[in-house]
Amino acid sequence: MNGYRCFQCDLTQAADFPGWACPDCGGNLDVVNDHDTILRQIKKAPYNSERIPLRIGNTPLYAAERLGQSIGLRNLYLKDDTVNPSASSKDRASGAVVVRAMDAGAKIVSAASTGNAGSSLACIAAAAGLQAVVFVPESAPIAKLTQALSFGATVLSVRGSYDDAFDLCMEASKRFGWYNRSTGINPFTREGKKVCAWEIWAALEGRVPDRVIVPAGDGNILSGMWKGWRELKEVGLVDQLPKIDCAQSNRSNAITRMVRTMGRSDQPDWATATPVSVAASTVADSISVDRPRDGTAAARAVVESGGIAITVSDKQILSAIPEMASMSGIFPEPAAATPLAAAKLMVKEHLVAADEIVVCLVSGNGLKDIERARTVTTEPLVIEPSLDAVEAAIASVKDPAAA
Repeated sequence: MNGYRCFQCDLTQAADFPGWACPDCGGNLDVVNDHDTILRQIKKAPYNSERIPLRIGNTPLYAAERLGQSIGLRNLYLKDDTVNPSASSKDRASGAVVVRAMDAGAKIVSAASTGNAGSSLACIAAAAGLQAVVFVPESAPIAKLTQALSFGATVLSVRGSYDDAFDLCMEASKRFGWYNRSTGINPFTREGKKVCAWEIWAALEGRVPDRVIVPAGDGNILSGMWKGWRELKEVGLVDQLPKIDCAQSNRSNAITRMVRTMGRSDQPDWATATPVSVAASTVADSISVDRPRDGTAAARAVVESGGIAITVSDKQILSAIPEMASMSGIFPEPAAATPLAAAKLMVKEHLVAADEIVVCLVSGNGLKDIERARTVTTEPLVIEPSLDAVEAAIASVKDPAAA
């Protein structure tokens, strides 16, 4: 790597800079790679090593024809990150961070999380032989907590919001010398997340989609996705770039509000940009964030790519869960269903053409928050153990009014 660049003021730092925040304005830093490094990264699987003996990334990209037809898109694809080791998109970032932590000689890695980043770090750390300490808000779904605990992490459930957990993780990591994975503050999370763009490019055999729709809370996946595509262009592997769209709940919409504010200017002044604090309360816990810690980088990704930021209701998010599952075979958690809900709204509002190549990132498995999925599915039909009962039950399904 050549060094770091600040997302807010564009100030650069040398590769041996010891901090993670810009010393001038306090903004998040981005790792700057030279062309040879980027090409080497693209040509090899970056995490398949003896230090992390898990398959991270290389997840399927499915053509979702039936689902696309149902919402008015002829070229809809689903990037299925539910098959990562911890069943979420967070594993690429955790892989990059854990490798970096081992290179630094760290034994304990920490993270603040709404759930997925914590269970991901716990998973990858366990495979690498490190200890994880995870800070989560008290409201985190039990399935994600159970995952992290099963992987052997120390899980600290903080009475408060995700932002409270984040601040406490920062303070504790500094005091106890833990290697902090937390989104935004650690620039190497973005180095992991950018790989998803390369995988989409490879799966499409060098074609570039018109747009990639990404669910956003802290915004790190958004900024990572845009970085991955920009680096593909920097080294000459693509000659155009996709639009990167931000999908959020209207009950956790700080990045969307920031995009709409900064996007009004032909030359946004990112040094003055501030992620807008909101009282997040969406059912999509993975993207429920008051103050997005990678908000500036995420907003820049949307604005610079020519994408849009769109919000949908919690009702639309939940209804997209069984819709995606029943028409594609992929079961998303609420945050992972948000891009589909956004795509439907974009079609309805004529923000996307029917023939555009659209990729929705499915960022987490529905089993991570089964209680939310249960609110929008039917109950099993309880029957007597007889063929007559089976026949009656099947008839009632064919004729719901008879049920």
